[in-house]
Amino acid sequence: MMKKFKQELARVFDDNLRTKQWQNWVDYAIIGLIIISTVEVFLSTFDSVASRYGEWLRAIDLFTTIFFTVEVTLRIWCADLIDPKYKGFWGRVRYCFSFYGLIDILSTYTFYIAFLLPIPYSLLKALRIARLMRVFRYLKAFRILSKAISNKSRELLVSLEFLAIVTLILSFILYFVEHEAQPEVYENGWTSVVWAFAQYIGDPGGFADMPPVTLAGQIIACLVGILGIAIFAVPAGLVGSSFSDVMEEEQKKQELKDTAVAINEMMLVKSTRRENMYWPAKNLSFGDLTLNLSITEEEIIKSVAASSNLRVKNLAAVVNDGPKTDMMVVNQFCVNESYGCHLERGSSVTIVNPLGLGDNGLSYFDWHIAQLGGFNYVANEIFSRQHSEREKRCNFYTIDDESKENANFLRFADHILTGRGKEDWIIVIAGEQIVKNKTHMHFEFGGETGEERFDFEGGIAPDRDTVKKLFADMQNTLQKIGLTVDAHKVQPKLNPQNISRYLQSKTEANVLLLTMSYKLMVFGKEVHSAIVNIADVLNRNLEHNRPAGLHKDEYLVRTIDSDYWTKLYGLS
Repeated sequence: MMKKFKQELARVFDDNLRTKQWQNWVDYAIIGLIIISTVEVFLSTFDSVASRYGEWLRAIDLFTTIFFTVEVTLRIWCADLIDPKYKGFWGRVRYCFSFYGLIDILSTYTFYIAFLLPIPYSLLKALRIARLMRVFRYLKAFRILSKAISNKSRELLVSLEFLAIVTLILSFILYFVEHEAQPEVYENGWTSVVWAFAQYIGDPGGFADMPPVTLAGQIIACLVGILGIAIFAVPAGLVGSSFSDVMEEEQKKQELKDTAVAINEMMLVKSTRRENMYWPAKNLSFGDLTLNLSITEEEIIKSVAASSNLRVKNLAAVVNDGPKTDMMVVNQFCVNESYGCHLERGSSVTIVNPLGLGDNGLSYFDWHIAQLGGFNYVANEIFSRQHSEREKRCNFYTIDDESKENANFLRFADHILTGRGKEDWIIVIAGEQIVKNKTHMHFEFGGETGEERFDFEGGIAPDRDTVKKLFADMQNTLQKIGLTVDAHKVQPKLNPQNISRYLQSKTEANVLLLTMSYKLMVFGKEVHSAIVNIADVLNRNLEHNRPAGLHKDEYLVRTIDSDYWTKLYGLS
């Protein structure tokens, strides 16, 4: 319960006002209270208002301070879920010294420090105003400006270093030429350095009001004046140029995101009617997308990269016979977690997809089995040992030491295991590893290759009677649609690092690995019939928490006309 509460808080504090989630109302409430708090401080500066409405203003101040204290404390607590770099004690300290973390601390906790230390009331009020800076985390304009400055940080640093060094050289020369003329004014090098740098900010305090009197000194003063223009003009030009680049980049990103939405919509428009139900398209080829959306292959690839729930796959990877010709397609999946997808439906069955990114057709296959069966669903859609990005190069199928230390894998495993007991079933479904095998489905629960018994030792499913019954039912059911099922016929024995073995070592629940034919999942005309029948067999043999029967309501109307599918893929 506490973990789920913390996860919900992490979603609240994602600082994203564009997601269609209830948590956005909390974001708007925080922004509203920041504005109310700032208005309260402003009104308290008017004596007439403070004398008449002082009690109300103090009440607002007290309420907002308590609210922000709770909010900031919770934000620090769940910082590790917002960003893994803030994990642990020192991670929390790092968060507190980040830009927004420091603003949070100074604008909130200083109220309580005032009970212990004599902090001036005016300083406390000034720090309250700093709360307004917390709004920056929600503003796109501030993010764009920050990025523009960050993109030109090297150039800005080089230009400022050059200007500072030239100014120092000129200030030292100024000392030597002016010291003889007015030694009481230019006593040492520090005086000339202060004078030179004070000119850049207009010498507001008059502490460098000592103009040079020699011709050489006046020439140097002119040069310093020119540098004063450059010290603002050069950075302003650099930031301005970068700002234009970032704005153009943001516009291109938005265009790509819009195209990704159009692709998601087309996946629903191109629905398939099978088994008297409507299914979202399994794949859309580059040719289909080019024809229907008038976009190029390059735009398809870039738009998919800008999306969180689309990927490009080459179906030729699962063709075993004959010459291979690239068959580039786009397919769709669901993401609501850092590793992929987690749906808890209160079922006694949990479908696990450990290889969504790597196994062709697996995400579609596993998703719809869980959807129709009403099962819990946990899918890794992001990580792979062959990922192009190093930070996403983690194996969720063969669990090594590196996997066990990966925060995203641990979160994935936790979602699979939490709340599972002896009566529950964890069904891992993956693509077959022996590609030349002709069987469509392989039951694997820990036996040696060729093991035909169900009562051997060292298995991963303690309830062998149910496994035996499930296998017979699955075999008979799928045989009627021309599909074959075996148990340990050709697949090698599960090694200790296999995800199924790993899960079995962490739980009392029954674990079963089903490996499916790629040919069936990717090219098989029977794939929808297979999904329906597999979901049905699993439901009637293993489900005991929810009402029996398939959940077909979401499949009864065309997917593009269904609120369920359009909301799922962010189209409504």
